[in-house]
Amino acid sequence: METWFNVGKIVNTHGVRGEVRVISRTDFTEERYSPGNKLTLFMPDNKQGRELTVSSHRTHKSFDLLTFEEVFGMQEAEQLKGGILKVNESQLSELEEDEFYYHEIIGCTVYTMDGEELGEIKEILSPGANDVWVIKGKQKKEILIPYIADVVKEVNITDKKIMIDLLEGLL
Repeated sequence: METWFNVGKIVNTHGVRGEVRVISRTDFTEERYSPGNKLTLFMPDNKQGRELTVSSHRTHKSFDLLTFEEVFGMQEAEQLKGGILKVNESQLSELEEDEFYYHEIIGCTVYTMDGEELGEIKEILSPGANDVWVIKGKQKKEILIPYIADVVKEVNITDKKIMIDLLEGLL
């Protein structure tokens, strides 16, 4: 059984040349959307994927704009709306030490260095210089943790356990 990972959702077209607007859910947009890279499109009403080759990528506001070698013009691009772009597990590359894929971090349980359980990571935000991990706390309160060495002390992907050192004022 193949394992697929979400890269983004095509939400609209952009312009008349077949560009599509994508809300990304991927960790490495520059790598995923580099020209020549293969993505597989899954439409809601079809279980079979369609392989697409990235032709161009640029960002506009909070969206990634892509064109594909197999799509010509706005009418063909319209047919892709609502589709989910994915990559196969075999397309994931090896990461450097202390680098992780989003799917490895989401779902991990976060503990303080004192052993107090804070909750589970439900989302990762990428606002700028470093990622921010969103933890669903015990009282349904969200806790935002910056992914920096001063805070995140240990990440154990195998056990889905993360140890953090709470900086003053973080909670």
